[in-house]
Amino acid sequence: MPTALQDMLGLELPIIQAPMAGAQGSALAIAVCGAGALGSLPCAMLGLDAIRQELKAIQAATDRPYNVNFFCHTQPPPCDDAQALWRQTLAPYHAELGIDPPDPGAGPSRKPFDAEAASVLEAFKPPVVSFHFGLPAPGLLERLRRWGARVLSSATTVEEAQWLQERGVDAIIAQGLEAGGHRGMFLTKDLHSQMGTFALLPQIVKAVKVPVIAAGGIADAQTVAAALSLGAAGVQIGTAYLLCTEAGTSAVHRAALQSPAARLSALTNVYSGRPARGIVNRLMHELGPMNPLAPPFPLATAALSALRSKAESQGSSDFSPLWAGQNVSGCREISATLLTRQLAATCT
Repeated sequence: MPTALQDMLGLELPIIQAPMAGAQGSALAIAVCGAGALGSLPCAMLGLDAIRQELKAIQAATDRPYNVNFFCHTQPPPCDDAQALWRQTLAPYHAELGIDPPDPGAGPSRKPFDAEAASVLEAFKPPVVSFHFGLPAPGLLERLRRWGARVLSSATTVEEAQWLQERGVDAIIAQGLEAGGHRGMFLTKDLHSQMGTFALLPQIVKAVKVPVIAAGGIADAQTVAAALSLGAAGVQIGTAYLLCTEAGTSAVHRAALQSPAARLSALTNVYSGRPARGIVNRLMHELGPMNPLAPPFPLATAALSALRSKAESQGSSDFSPLWAGQNVSGCREISATLLTRQLAATCT
């Protein structure tokens, strides 16, 4: 029988492809939609024109439901002293590679959802909009709801799930500690509060009345079935899609995912200033995964941009964020459409 999530979103399969900023565009989302699941477009690192182009591509390729995802962080005030200290910390690496430290404003930006982004979406009326790090202001949410958009957001604790329910979200993504990429935590900064998916999921299911989506460590049909058996109305899967032909995963990231190094991941703030799970590499090992000198999210990124670019041009992932969850066993170099159908084998 279809789950509550499938009924709500009009899906054939109870699967959401996790939005992965920097590792995908519309092509991956379209392929997942083609299998009857919910493809997602990450918009946090896209400018307004790029969002328009990607949405045009999705709507030209499919009439099935899709999701657009945004961050909801508060931009930190300028902190020149912290930035200078961070560049000083990274100076030996710049010297080693023979490059100059970049300007503080260099590097990819991550913008929170705002009125300009909402205006772009109004022209396309995406059926699902999801958020990370909480929710935007009530007025912005109301703009989405005017065209009937379903709103999803991530919770990493029971308290966050209850907070989201109180503000009217349509479904909650229970993000376990195993999940790759940025932790969606927003009511706490205490990493000790974070728990694994199969501990977190049943607690959130019990605490809220809206559908709950399990995320983290889900990589095959068996783990999909396990999540559904614990009360999930659907699952969100990211890492397993990183090797798919439609993904934009970089060459060094793909190589890392297929190496023994992929078995060891950790939460780190050295790449963005906020805890995110990735494969342990040189920078994480030498600076420590969680470094107190990293400027607040997303300001840590700028000083690393030139290091990453130079190292990747030499085939090295020493300074690249290799986002991945703890379970990389589901990664396949196949079409995302086929992978989605394999993941849903126990659901059909």
